Amino acid sequence: MSAEAQRDVHFDELIHAPVRLRVCGLLAAAEEVEFSVVRDAVDVSDATLSKHVKVLVDAGYAAVRKAPSSVRSDARLLTWLRLTPAGRRAFSAHVAALRAIAEGLTP
Repeated sequence: MSAEAQRDVHFDELIHAPVRLRVCGLLAAAEEVEFSVVRDAVDVSDATLSKHVKVLVDAGYAAVRKAPSSVRSDARLLTWLRLTPAGRRAFSAHVAALRAIAEGLTP
């Protein structure tokens, strides 16, 4: 692995927790995703997802946005989640580290 490629490889313990890894994977595939969609996709409770999202937000990896529903008339606020640029870089580096491990290389 080249020196440049190694700089983009970093095993991140914070992201590696199973729920956070799955959340980051979902968020990496979209601009932002509504909280309940993420909750249902990773099959956890609201409280569990909130706890993991807080860890990602505190690390600067994710951001949360509240906005009124555009389809519901009761003006209920929806919670939207997204990866920050730092979160996208960290997730990409972590995935590269996992690939290196799977290929028998030392990240």
